[in-house]
Amino acid sequence: MSKLESSQLTELYSGQNRMNNVGTALEYFVKDIFCSSMGVVGLENKNRKHSVYLSYSGNQNNPPDFIVKNGDAVEVKKIGKPVGSIALNSSYPKSKLHNDDVRIRQSCRECDGGNWSSKDIIYAIGSVSESKIKTLWFVYGDCYVAEREVYEKTFKSISKKVHEIDHLEFKPKTNEIAGVRKIDPLGITYLRVRGMWGIDTPHKVFGSLTEFSRESNFSAFTLMLDEKYKSFPKQDRHNIESNSNIKIKSVEIRSPNNPVNYLEAKLICFVK
Repeated sequence: MSKLESSQLTELYSGQNRMNNVGTALEYFVKDIFCSSMGVVGLENKNRKHSVYLSYSGNQNNPPDFIVKNGDAVEVKKIGKPVGSIALNSSYPKSKLHNDDVRIRQSCRECDGGNWSSKDIIYAIGSVSESKIKTLWFVYGDCYVAEREVYEKTFKSISKKVHEIDHLEFKPKTNEIAGVRKIDPLGITYLRVRGMWGIDTPHKVFGSLTEFSRESNFSAFTLMLDEKYKSFPKQDRHNIESNSNIKIKSVEIRSPNNPVNYLEAKLICFVK
């Protein structure tokens, strides 16, 4: 990203089919960053290049948006203003992507040979205004989100209370809070009771750690735990650390599972 001349999505993806949707263009932008395919022209050519680096590419209804081969999962979200909230819809936020998650597809479970129980997940959150990316955050889930038991406990508690309404007929099995059948006298109307999850943006949660300026043309931030940073190849870390346009800060963040505990983390900043 530090080598890009433009963060204008319409310039980067103009004239390419299916790129009239800004959210789709942002997802391709993030994929291109991970796959070194920013300079590749044409969606078919990009897709072929992506297939070299990615083991899974998802859809709008099931997380994640893609998985790097034998690596991390990535969920891309487009927002307006940097400080606000993100709509996650029916999937609660994830500190890790678990293979037994009922909300992921079978093809996702089987990627990378299917011999994984969990993967690190990155939330790639882009603030886009007039088709231009102003800020882009890459935040690892374990810096941002509590363990899944926290969310599942709430989900199950609400579902249990709804199912205690004794005059309703419920579907026997659903991944939603509840499914109510035969509501009307003819028995032809049903109701889906869904959870709609949301979370504060990374900039709202971690923005105080940055040197963010509203006057900047483009800002990108990556937040990960120290141990994750050290897990990357030494040459990759050297390439980042030797780039004069990129700053790396050692920071402390509150644990998503117990805020009285602080975690050692790395914040990587690029401001243009």
